[in-house]
Amino acid sequence: MVNYKELVEFIVKRLVTQPESVSVESTEVEDGNNVRVRVAHEDVGRVIGKRGATINAIRLLAKAAAVKSGERVDVDIVED
Repeated sequence: MVNYKELVEFIVKRLVTQPESVSVESTEVEDGNNVRVRVAHEDVGRVIGKRGATINAIRLLAKAAAVKSGERVDVDIVED
């Protein structure tokens, strides 16, 4: 089984200016996995990207990793 938390955390930490403030939580739900990402307020725009391009690319990578095992994965940014 793929560890989606580690995958998303690896990618996000290399995108942001404050990698120590990155927090990633992964929970299993009945139809797959939910991955929630928290970053510093200043880095939210970096993770989302222009028109959501960066977060969509992260979601695509996570879904590609889930294909082989037949799982479903959702990646969301949590704003405080």
